[in-house]
Amino acid sequence: MQLLEDFTARLANEDAVLVRVHETAGSVPREAGAWMAVFRDTVVGTIGGGHLELQAIEEARRRLAGAQGQAVLRFALGPALGQCCGGVVHLAFERVGAADAPRVEQRLHARFAPLALFGGGHVGKALIQVLGTLPFAITWIDSRDEIFPAAVPDNVRCEHSDPVQAAVADLAPGSRVLVMSFSHAEDLDIVAACLKRLRERDDLPYIGLIGSETKWATFRHRLEDRGFGAAELARITCPIGIPGITGKQPEVIAVAVAAQLLLEGLP
Repeated sequence: MQLLEDFTARLANEDAVLVRVHETAGSVPREAGAWMAVFRDTVVGTIGGGHLELQAIEEARRRLAGAQGQAVLRFALGPALGQCCGGVVHLAFERVGAADAPRVEQRLHARFAPLALFGGGHVGKALIQVLGTLPFAITWIDSRDEIFPAAVPDNVRCEHSDPVQAAVADLAPGSRVLVMSFSHAEDLDIVAACLKRLRERDDLPYIGLIGSETKWATFRHRLEDRGFGAAELARITCPIGIPGITGKQPEVIAVAVAAQLLLEGLP
């Protein structure tokens, strides 16, 4: 998000060439959609570094100087580029100026996956610091309005909700959900609201609940009492975080959970 803001802020004063990974085949350094903005004397973002990026910057600055060229160019990552990845990258080149900033910002921001984080405790705060550097558009929700810090990353929006589970109905479609409020009672109500939404819309691809297997066993029984079946309960991930990381420090948990989210995949 900060890169995007840096790009659009500078774009207000000078033109750039937006270079995007349009298509890939085989082993490549960055995925389709990755981008960098090339200005006359600086670059914002990256398409993976190496000779590919150097050649792309050279081509972009050639276009800034007035040269013309095809909108999409093919680069083979072999001996000619001094990169042994072996894949093929198609790069799209687009000259943009101040008038294009709203359109460009909207297009690039669309790559951020919606994520809802319920809970502003120690792990929640650690997660915000990690997720704030990743391609997520985060809604941070708590029933305690005073819990949020004064400054949060640019891709985080804070929301006070009381009762906290009421916020589930308004989450963006496709939201990943992390549940770690200050009380088990709130956690249970949030998870139940998520399961109800799955019944109605089936548009929450990941619902993670912080806690032990013992906590989940208790929750499972209580959710069964509320009428949820085994197939529905199987949609909940608890404990959260990739297996094998055993540290309990908030920062360690945050890294493990962020890694699990990335393994789940982004749009």
